[in-house]
Amino acid sequence: MASSSASTLSLLILSITFFLSLNLITTQTQASDMILTVVNNCPFTIWPAIQPNSGHPVLEKGGFALHTLSHKSFAAPAQHWSGRIWARTGCTYTHTGQFSCATGGCGGKLECDGLGGAAPATLAQFTLHHGHSDLSSYSVSLVDGFNLPMTLTPHEGRGTCPVVGCKADLLSTCPEKLKMRCPAGHGPVVGCMSGCEAVGSDQMCCRNHYNSPQTCKETEFSLFFKHACPATFTYAHDSPSLSHDCSAPRELKVIFCH
Repeated sequence: MASSSASTLSLLILSITFFLSLNLITTQTQASDMILTVVNNCPFTIWPAIQPNSGHPVLEKGGFALHTLSHKSFAAPAQHWSGRIWARTGCTYTHTGQFSCATGGCGGKLECDGLGGAAPATLAQFTLHHGHSDLSSYSVSLVDGFNLPMTLTPHEGRGTCPVVGCKADLLSTCPEKLKMRCPAGHGPVVGCMSGCEAVGSDQMCCRNHYNSPQTCKETEFSLFFKHACPATFTYAHDSPSLSHDCSAPRELKVIFCH
């Protein structure tokens, strides 16, 4: 009887171990299968850029060119990752060989290699593979201003997975004080700056005394962005509910000029 019980127990342990191993492999496979896609629906070339948060790897060397009506898909990291994607516009090589952009530039480089971009720029923000159910959080932010319409669309996820973003072309309605022109002063409007970028005060930038949910409030400029695109972050301590947790999406698609 003792030998029979030991055999049964051993078989049970082996079965549980096999099940747990299979479940772990399946979860890792599902996580590594996630795809990030960047789509350019604008009638001109853009130069998407990707910046990881500190401690996370750079994806796709941090930047690339994307011609009109084209897209680029690449594998998302299989492990926890967070960062942002934006588009650079009006980019050219100068006579000295430097890569220069009207908006969103990252220090004169085509491949940003982890560097951030110059404001104003519409931002897609991500936190991938967190929580017990492989959640991916995402949002669109106008805290650093606006340079292109953008939407962020998850595919085949579970839970709260809405399409978010800003489809409006805010360059045509941007308040005069927030307009960024290229060339400066007399060129066409290429960006719509945040109140922080335009004014620079602690209150507008939610700095120092104003760096808390109690003291960082909406301003006339953040309200301009909010009224046009209510599903976006428009100031530093905007509602956390604007970030959505989607469980195990197959693809996250960033679409410019949707």
